[in-house]
Amino acid sequence: MKNIVFDCERMKYSDTGIYHYCLNLGQQLQQIAEPHLEQVTIYMPGKVQHLFKNDTRSIRQNSSHKFYMPRTGSFQIWHATYQNTNYLPVRNSRIKVVLTIHDLNFIYDEKKPAAKKLKYLRHLQNNINRADAIVCISEFCKSDVLEYCDTGNKPVHVIHNGTNTLIHPTLSPLSYKPSKRFLFSIGVLTRKKNFHSLLPLLRNNDMELLIAGRCDDPVYLNYLLNSAMNLGVEKKLHVLGIISETEKSWYFENCYAFASASVSEGFCLPVTEAMSVGKPLFLSNQTALPEIGGKVAFYFSDFDGNNMQNVFLKGMRQYKTMNMHDAIIERGSTFCWNKAAGKYLDVYRSF
Repeated sequence: MKNIVFDCERMKYSDTGIYHYCLNLGQQLQQIAEPHLEQVTIYMPGKVQHLFKNDTRSIRQNSSHKFYMPRTGSFQIWHATYQNTNYLPVRNSRIKVVLTIHDLNFIYDEKKPAAKKLKYLRHLQNNINRADAIVCISEFCKSDVLEYCDTGNKPVHVIHNGTNTLIHPTLSPLSYKPSKRFLFSIGVLTRKKNFHSLLPLLRNNDMELLIAGRCDDPVYLNYLLNSAMNLGVEKKLHVLGIISETEKSWYFENCYAFASASVSEGFCLPVTEAMSVGKPLFLSNQTALPEIGGKVAFYFSDFDGNNMQNVFLKGMRQYKTMNMHDAIIERGSTFCWNKAAGKYLDVYRSF
């Protein structure tokens, strides 16, 4: 029997993609692990323990573990789910390490100094050096890893994420409820998400744009709001901030379409969430988005406002005339956490 540590240390930061990755994959691994083959122990902050089964084997995450890791002598595999983690069993060379890499987004950040990019890359390379197997969450991510990192002769797998289940779509009395049809977009509010590029879609119509997600860049938020004012669409833009799972489900269920003009994605879980309810998808044609959206999405080849409006209008006509709702749901069903967990178990069993 293999004793496996599944690292959920990053769940200390809620409302992020990696939070949901750890939660959904960890829960599925617990469900489908074969008791006679493997036993999964969750390494996690105490505040998220209630999200896993009552009988979950766990190790309480502590920041001191950056310097002194907990005892790992009884484990055979440590799955590091965050590529830049500082929590690795460096001294115990007998334990195998699986490293999941989500993206190399920092490479594409034009505002990030070259010295900082090099620092991130060196840290990632050190983690790759310690790893025995590498998992990338998209083919795009894998191509970046092979271009910018030295993986030696270590196996590099691609395992797509699943899709998060949308639960109990409900707004609270304090939630913003649009009175008109609306575009929905969600993600951490940073410049690389490129939300401001969606604003021209609001011109010459009665549509609103709702953007949800934690604000990590107040300067960019101000830029977004000022851009809306300059275009005269400030009353049609609603920045919601952090929302609950039930609110998120309601916005996905009731939106006119989902849009992401992001220029930096290793996967983009909201795309598969929108797919699960058959919504029209309007995406940037950059990084991993075309890989995830496939043929059921419509793509912005540039961010010229007029061109984007043309893509949107033609896409909505095609969505309606070709009745794409079911095809989008079918595409979304291929992204399954149960399937992903099975592939991760195959990686564990390969040692």
